Amino acid sequence: MRRLAAVVAAAALALGGAATPAQAATLTWTGTVDWVADGDTLRVDVHGDGTSALKSIRLIGIQAMEQTVYSPKPAKRRGECHALAATVRVEQLVKAGGNKVRLTALKASSSSGERPLRSAAVKIGGKWQDIGLDLVGRGLALWLPFSGEWTWDQRYLAAAKAAAKAHRGLYDTDGCGAGPAADVSLTVNPDPDGSDAEHLNGEAFFVENRGTSPVSVAGWWVRDSAYRRYTFAKGTTIPAGGTLTVHVGRGTNTATDKFWGLTQPIFTNVDPANHGYGDGGYLFDPQGDLRAWQIYP
Repeated sequence: MRRLAAVVAAAALALGGAATPAQAATLTWTGTVDWVADGDTLRVDVHGDGTSALKSIRLIGIQAMEQTVYSPKPAKRRGECHALAATVRVEQLVKAGGNKVRLTALKASSSSGERPLRSAAVKIGGKWQDIGLDLVGRGLALWLPFSGEWTWDQRYLAAAKAAAKAHRGLYDTDGCGAGPAADVSLTVNPDPDGSDAEHLNGEAFFVENRGTSPVSVAGWWVRDSAYRRYTFAKGTTIPAGGTLTVHVGRGTNTATDKFWGLTQPIFTNVDPANHGYGDGGYLFDPQGDLRAWQIYP
């Protein structure tokens, strides 16, 4: 057991973090990457599973922008702004690691749909590099907490905040080109009083127009770190100094309050005792630029 603990500690430090009791329970697989589907999904031949069939491995802890056309050939790919850049970066890391990956998870059963959820690392220059941490740190993916797979959350949270502060990748507010002029800010209320499920409209996004003129936000959209999004309808405007609130639950839309219509909470609460390390709220303009955000805690 002492030898096992030492191995786990060494692996954790190689991935950039100190070992914890939870990491001591991390399961490990190895595999060969056949091709990179997108910025958060690898097609892998997992070693020792008795088959050469490829598995789609969904990377723990990150959410790349949506890719719409998938291909091993870069010229054929299509996707939202920043999506293809994330795919290319994963390809660079995988190639540098000789297409070999180490996959880890707290639970073998963890999955996203039919895709196993795994953290992936490649060995480059004798050192293991965490692919997800690299992407979040470069601003090429959002930090996305996964229930039950929380070992990576604190490191990814810190990397996301550093990328946001430095305006790297997604956090470059005109990285996709000059967008609609607007001086806006975004805050979220991720944890209303009482049960989140019973006070669903207490979970909300607040988009404030800090400018001196009305701002059209038609076609803009808000999201948490998951893919789901709420898009503002044609004619949606925020007056100078005004705030537009998007409630997660159901209700009747007004000029100042919009209702997403979801039936479950979306934000991960800050609850370290139960491994809840937070989440984020994000505001995008129609061309895909991330214009405002709040990553919490």
